[in-house]
Amino acid sequence: MDHDELAHWSKRAADWARDYHAGLRDRPVRPDIAPGDFRKLIDAPVPEAPEAIETIFDDFARLVPDAMTHWQHPRFFAYFPANAAPVSMLAEQLANAMASQAMLWQTAPAAGEMEALVVDWMRDALGLPADFTGTIHDSATTATFSAVTTMREKALGFQGIGEGLSGAPTLRIYASAQTHSSVDKAVRLSGIGQNNLVKVPGKAEDPLFSMDPAALDAAIRADIDAGMRPAGVVLATGGTGIGACDDVSACIDVARAHGLPTHVDAAWAGSAMICPELRHLWAGVEKADSVVFNPHKWLGAQFDCSIQFLRDPGPQIQAMGLRPDYLQTPGADEIVNYNEWTLPLGRRFRALKLWFLLRSEGLTGLRSRIRNHVAWAVEARDAIAALDGFEIVTEPILSLFSLAYRDDATTARLLEAVNRDGRIYLTQTSHAGRYVIRMQVGQFDVTRDDVMMVPDVLKEIAGSLP
Repeated sequence: MDHDELAHWSKRAADWARDYHAGLRDRPVRPDIAPGDFRKLIDAPVPEAPEAIETIFDDFARLVPDAMTHWQHPRFFAYFPANAAPVSMLAEQLANAMASQAMLWQTAPAAGEMEALVVDWMRDALGLPADFTGTIHDSATTATFSAVTTMREKALGFQGIGEGLSGAPTLRIYASAQTHSSVDKAVRLSGIGQNNLVKVPGKAEDPLFSMDPAALDAAIRADIDAGMRPAGVVLATGGTGIGACDDVSACIDVARAHGLPTHVDAAWAGSAMICPELRHLWAGVEKADSVVFNPHKWLGAQFDCSIQFLRDPGPQIQAMGLRPDYLQTPGADEIVNYNEWTLPLGRRFRALKLWFLLRSEGLTGLRSRIRNHVAWAVEARDAIAALDGFEIVTEPILSLFSLAYRDDATTARLLEAVNRDGRIYLTQTSHAGRYVIRMQVGQFDVTRDDVMMVPDVLKEIAGSLP
């Protein structure tokens, strides 16, 4: 394929994408296939001779969509959204066409400087202080790993990166019992160790399921008395399971009293903070050292795109950065090279889709979507609560709530039947020892009618269960 052919087939791909999205409501959200079924359809020896692009494209169109879970489906209510606004898709095509490797300023000057701009835009849109800066990662997992590694090094006087952890004191990281598994992964891979992640219990009868600041203080004091070294605190705003939000202000005050850095994981809920009336959910965030949120979840910037805000990037650069001779920019020692802020050397031009998205939608348009999703989730909650045999287990936090039907076993059978039916897609979690169904509203093209189909489908399928 040459670039003339690429132009032709790009138009074909764009037409296919238009038709695909137009027909999503006619598809099941999740395919009803078994593991290995798709592999049987495409199994063949590695091609020795070239094939016509038309044949390959036709095979894609014929085989792949029917074997995919459709994350852009308007009735995708599972996990969290991975939205892809059309304008974000356009920007991604342009970034792909340039195929730049934005590891250094000199390898992609526009990418680096646009990244600085859109991070500032998002900081202002979320109401964060002007002294915060930041960078774009692939995911919140990488951002949290970077933050936890920085906590480790600050606790060790930045000796771990040179001397290793052998003989080092036992470090402790503190997080909510509702924390995301990315925090578990961070303590494992940073060498701190899973057993040194302290899951602090929540406040009693708290509708937001916050970590208990008093319990946090007690855990830190107990570890100090035991000869261990506290290293940092990770807080949650909008936890994955049920949307839990820690009391950010009170917990940071505890951390500060012990001289500990803090990282706020707002991967999903951070997008909602463009709405000023919702910022009470992370009150005190301005006191944090690090904050992460994913524009690729609720905001519409297609995957992958995660922003980490930093009060002072210096410690993270010291912990994560490495600048051998072949990565120098002669005559520009103080230039910003964002690869030094994170784990990968190679970086994509992720800022472009945010630049397109924010200019095209504006904060007004994005706020309207989020406010609708929050309101529609409450409507769906009320309709489900009125159904015979159903229970709302956790109330809506933003646009996420959980429910159950009769007992755990029946709830599980209901969920399986609903997802096999294909009209909507929901997923499960466990809460307080119970098996519950999660529902979140956040897909970019969802309508109120799509949302209100959920109680109708639940009622219909529950009535058909034996």
